[in-house]
Amino acid sequence: MNERICLVTGANSGIGKVTAKALAEGGATVVMVCRNRDKGEAARDEIVRETRNENVDLMIADFSDLSQVRRLAADVKAKYPRLHALVNNAGTYIGERKLNADGYETTFAVNHLGYFMLTVELLSLLKSSAPARIVNVASDAHRGGHIYFDDLNLEKAYSGWKAYGQSKLANVLFTYELARRLVGTDVTANCMHPGVVGTNLFNSVGGLAGKVVRLFTSFMRTPEKGADTIIWLASSPEVEGITGKYFVDRKEQATNPESYDTAIAARLWEVSERMCTDGLKQYRER
Repeated sequence: MNERICLVTGANSGIGKVTAKALAEGGATVVMVCRNRDKGEAARDEIVRETRNENVDLMIADFSDLSQVRRLAADVKAKYPRLHALVNNAGTYIGERKLNADGYETTFAVNHLGYFMLTVELLSLLKSSAPARIVNVASDAHRGGHIYFDDLNLEKAYSGWKAYGQSKLANVLFTYELARRLVGTDVTANCMHPGVVGTNLFNSVGGLAGKVVRLFTSFMRTPEKGADTIIWLASSPEVEGITGKYFVDRKEQATNPESYDTAIAARLWEVSERMCTDGLKQYRER
């Protein structure tokens, strides 16, 4: 990984932090993207201290605000002449429906639109740095998901699991469509399921389900185990040239049948472009 530049979002804790540390241990220059500066600086200092790699940078962005994602991409392109690996990991689960600053349902905005905008904005840099890799952290929750094109904001019937499932299916659809669009560029795109990891992602799960989740946290995967496939996809020679796949524990797996519908994937790409460009009012008017 020497002389390679890698960017990891959601890098101050959990599987994101483990991924950033592993890439730094391998000798890469690592750009950690975090929402909270204090937590990000603490995580960066720890990684530098433990890996003795000073080439670990910190950039701040809240993925619930698309203007910050756009600014992040501009900052990366201004500072770095190359980018060899992009790990889209920042994510959220929200039990009660909320809208972000752009007027979009926050789970969809953070988990999908954030991935989409950052990746698209950095594609030219990734292509010019090829061979390069894009790794999207999805989830097996996508298996119960559906893209509600007539109600992406889930105004009619919201639940945290419904929103999360839709966003994670969007990750898979986006990855497959991205891989198709990148054929011939020597830039690969894959997604993966980290397993049920004992992190703070589901702290906002309410009711009985929340109590069950928190009860079994100690029995869940460690962040180290959850991050293993991410690190492998971002750095291993074993997956050189492999693209458009979904992995669990380093093994390719089939996904939700809806994820293979190229018409749905193309429509999601078009809608996502529009949502990242327009405000909610303009999006609805179309």
